[in-house]
Amino acid sequence: MTPEELHAELESQVIRPAYLVVGEESLYREEAVEAIERAVFPDGLVDFDYERLDGAGATGSALLNAIGTLPVLASRRLIVLRDPEPQRARSKDLGEAIGESLGVVAQGCDAVLVVVAPKVDGRAAWVKKFGAKASVRCDPPKGVRAITTFVNAEAKRQGIKLGKGAAGLLAERTGPHLMMLRHEIAKAALFAGPDEQVTSQHIAEATSDVAEEPIWDLTDAIGEGRIGDAMAMLGKLLGSGGAPPAILGALANHFRKLLAMRTGGKVAGPPFAVRKLESQSARFTPGRLVSCMRAIHQTDLALKGAGGIPPEISLERLVIGLVGPTVSRRINA
Repeated sequence: MTPEELHAELESQVIRPAYLVVGEESLYREEAVEAIERAVFPDGLVDFDYERLDGAGATGSALLNAIGTLPVLASRRLIVLRDPEPQRARSKDLGEAIGESLGVVAQGCDAVLVVVAPKVDGRAAWVKKFGAKASVRCDPPKGVRAITTFVNAEAKRQGIKLGKGAAGLLAERTGPHLMMLRHEIAKAALFAGPDEQVTSQHIAEATSDVAEEPIWDLTDAIGEGRIGDAMAMLGKLLGSGGAPPAILGALANHFRKLLAMRTGGKVAGPPFAVRKLESQSARFTPGRLVSCMRAIHQTDLALKGAGGIPPEISLERLVIGLVGPTVSRRINA
């Protein structure tokens, strides 16, 4: 199902025993999880009955224990498992546990299982068990027309009026980076002034042109171990108004590809891009890449308010850590 179909279903008070939320667009994934959270806990989040598991460290037994635990304060427990395929050896055990868990929740236990990932192996038995109706596809919009549709919908959600051509121009300048688009719409509205229509001129003057920003140069600099270039490019992105969540999303996407490449998986893309990923992945061990994904996850929590660290500082620390332990030790010294 699409994210829109999920939201409509939840609003009609239909809650499935399990969901597979999968796709490259992090904004859609997070909104889907938040919508399920609100449906399971209509009176507010209950931490006692909400269990979060990270595929990088979770085991099959931990998942089954979470599924089998009775709710304490709410009518249901919610178990959210993120990125269940970080390493092949562990993911086999975890995959079998997911399949077993689906059988348990389907029988009517007091738990809802949500598995979240940017990409899964569609051939895996546990993936097939979800079926199309319980799988929420969170793919980014493709093409300027689809991105423009998102911009118009998002501006309406924020209560912002867009002038003729403004949505299309923003779509062209920013591309399919939805977190950044959300940020740029709000920024352009502030630039235009209270209750004023946002025109194409406002978009041109107030928003970043991501096509000319070094976001991909940043990921390459990190992957190649060029700490000086990486920090300079991060500073340029932040200084030009780049949204920290969008930058983090680009880093997460890049390191997922490196991990897939390093563990024998295939990554789609032009031959030159695949060769670049192969070269960069060789700098890391699989374990190191899993650690990088954990660091990205912790930074995501920090950007959402955990720890009280400014987003810019959180990203700077992350970039230093991602470049590599040898380089990081030399900088800290």
